[in-house]
Amino acid sequence: MNTALRSTLAALAFSAAGLAQAQTSLLNVSYDVAREFYKDFNTAFVAHHKKTTGQDLSVNQSHAGSSAQARAVADGLEADVVTFNTTTDVDFLADKGVVAKDWRQKFPNGAAPTTSTMLFLVRNGNPKNIKDWPDLIKPGVQVVVVNPKTGGNGRMAYLAAWGYVRSTGGTDAQAAEFVSKLYKNVPVLARGGRDATGVFLQRNIGDVLVTFESEVVSVDREFGAGKVDAIHPSASIVAENPVAVVERTAAKKGSGALAKAYLDYLYSPEGQEIAAKHNIRPRNEAVLKKYASAFKPIKLFTVEQYFGSLAEAQKVHFNDGGQFDALYTNR
Repeated sequence: MNTALRSTLAALAFSAAGLAQAQTSLLNVSYDVAREFYKDFNTAFVAHHKKTTGQDLSVNQSHAGSSAQARAVADGLEADVVTFNTTTDVDFLADKGVVAKDWRQKFPNGAAPTTSTMLFLVRNGNPKNIKDWPDLIKPGVQVVVVNPKTGGNGRMAYLAAWGYVRSTGGTDAQAAEFVSKLYKNVPVLARGGRDATGVFLQRNIGDVLVTFESEVVSVDREFGAGKVDAIHPSASIVAENPVAVVERTAAKKGSGALAKAYLDYLYSPEGQEIAAKHNIRPRNEAVLKKYASAFKPIKLFTVEQYFGSLAEAQKVHFNDGGQFDALYTNR
């Protein structure tokens, strides 16, 4: 092979390698109200990846109700990572062989780099004087929530309301009665968290929206500051945001190491800082302390305290024929 031909082939190989690098991409399949957070996080990770490896990367996002997203991935959507808002949605994929059975052991904090909680968004000035959970069952108060059958946002709202009664010393029977009254005040069940925000602010339905704490920042950015007031109830639930590498995709594409690096970056000081700026509670204590003014003091309880586990809550409350179906049908 002459020198000129060798040089040409080398140049073509280098060009092809550069093209392959330029086309390297990841798909993060995530829950509805995390889109703004991951837009900023992805920009930071792409820059970090370029700086540390010299390679170009694009990260694509897909957002909808957490459970709907889990089903889409199970049905063949080729995600590289999933970043959900309930552990049962990742467990569902683990049962299908899509993510590792021991996915919780793959990353710190049970593979949940951030948490959130449920609060209330009310219209500017709080015309219905909403202060705590009991105000949501008053006559004439309309409550917008996500359908717990389709989104983790909805399941956490339901469990937060139930757990509130338990946290005040109430029984499960009293909690069931309270939650039943709450859903009698629900005019429409939204498909996911962002759909619920649209129902509340674009369709102008309801007096109060029960949603994740992070949605305060998103509403201010999308609709303008001053549209809503955030009300922190006296008690609410810890909502973990679990993550996992999609092993099925990693085996097919060889993207496992890159997917892991992406999720590892969520735990970095930079990733935790971006989360805090979006009102998502970081695990990093230093970052949490820095943003203490954004995360109001609130009595937090865990799923385990009153429901055993999220998987058990799923069976009792949200599976077909469960507690939610009974109280919603009979509301």
